[in-house]
Amino acid sequence: MREILLATGNQDKAREMEEILSIVEAGMEAIIRWRRLSEYPGIAEPVEDGRTFRSNAELKAHYYARRTGLWTIADDSGLEVDALAGEPGVRSARYAGEKAGARANNLLLIQKLAGVPPARRSARFRCVVVLSDGLRCLASAEGTIEGRIIDEARGCNGFGYDPHFWYEPDGMTTAEMTSPRKHEVSHRGQALKRLREQLGGLLGSGEVA
Repeated sequence: MREILLATGNQDKAREMEEILSIVEAGMEAIIRWRRLSEYPGIAEPVEDGRTFRSNAELKAHYYARRTGLWTIADDSGLEVDALAGEPGVRSARYAGEKAGARANNLLLIQKLAGVPPARRSARFRCVVVLSDGLRCLASAEGTIEGRIIDEARGCNGFGYDPHFWYEPDGMTTAEMTSPRKHEVSHRGQALKRLREQLGGLLGSGEVA
């Protein structure tokens, strides 16, 4: 059985990752065991100093794979708002400060968009996921979802900026979606499904020890 670490300290994100990966496991349940970062409390967090989502995802995947000896999947994701020149971007989780939570981050976002009309509030969630064995990047994938930012928070089936991210095709925020629908269209859902296809190839080929 191959044990694979989902390297995030965000329990909401870890749950989403496992749910999405399980959706597309397609009969491979018997050869994969997903491990959570919470099982390794002695490992300090790395400094995420990359300038892109990809560089941060690679940094985290290599770091945790080396310290646990497990294949590791790490992601870096965030919100890009066009009217704010791409902010908060790679600093999405720390937008209002290093120790800030989702409430403070969302408040700052809405404050910065004060006076910006709905038509100019286009935004996207972007996610990059990387699978590492500690030495190599074995696979990687990316996903995006386009939307716009609304002032009023709506929905509770999400986290981060979800309550303010309006997805026009469904006429709701990503926090108002059911989990299956969100996994189908979200940036993280797209990226992890693409990565899962590559992972299935790696495990089935026998080429990677």
